[in-house]
Amino acid sequence: MLFKHFFFMMTVFFAILFMACKHAKVDENGFTEYTINKGDHYSNHLITKAINTDEFNFIAKFDSSAIYQNVDTLNQADINKLYGFTEDNLSNDHYNSARIGWRWYHDELQLLAYCYNEGQVSYGLIKGNIELGKEIFCSIKKENGKYVFNVDGSIFLLPRKSTSDKFAGFKLYPYFGGDETAPHEIKILIKDV
Repeated sequence: MLFKHFFFMMTVFFAILFMACKHAKVDENGFTEYTINKGDHYSNHLITKAINTDEFNFIAKFDSSAIYQNVDTLNQADINKLYGFTEDNLSNDHYNSARIGWRWYHDELQLLAYCYNEGQVSYGLIKGNIELGKEIFCSIKKENGKYVFNVDGSIFLLPRKSTSDKFAGFKLYPYFGGDETAPHEIKILIKDV
């Protein structure tokens, strides 16, 4: 029994060490390159970082790898996740969280507001026709019980049930899917501002 417990603990230790060694590259302009490999959902991010802030601001940049075609055409409307956070110091992104999402839909790159409030998901289109290779300013703020999503000056509001004074939780990194995994390697650049 003791051996099984030791073996289990060593397996967990090496799994965490392996995950921590999945490094995202940082370029000379301060952008972190996140890669979602073909057949994966998750990007190559480091272990989740805690946040405690009044607003969540970043710049994102997509290249042509953001153009994709799902196997099931109905999945093309699925929202991939770009960047965001959990709330109320929880790690569960399906309870209270806010993110900006993205998808290649109707032959254009679209950015969307995406959140969970007490387990209920809501979303909406912030801005379409996003130019590939361009720096895109994104932010999530809170105001009067709402999330205020901003993409290059285009605003979209969604309800916020958390009553905490700050966004206190954990960062959520690029993720591909819904039902399907990435059909090819996808690279996204993100810089916190």
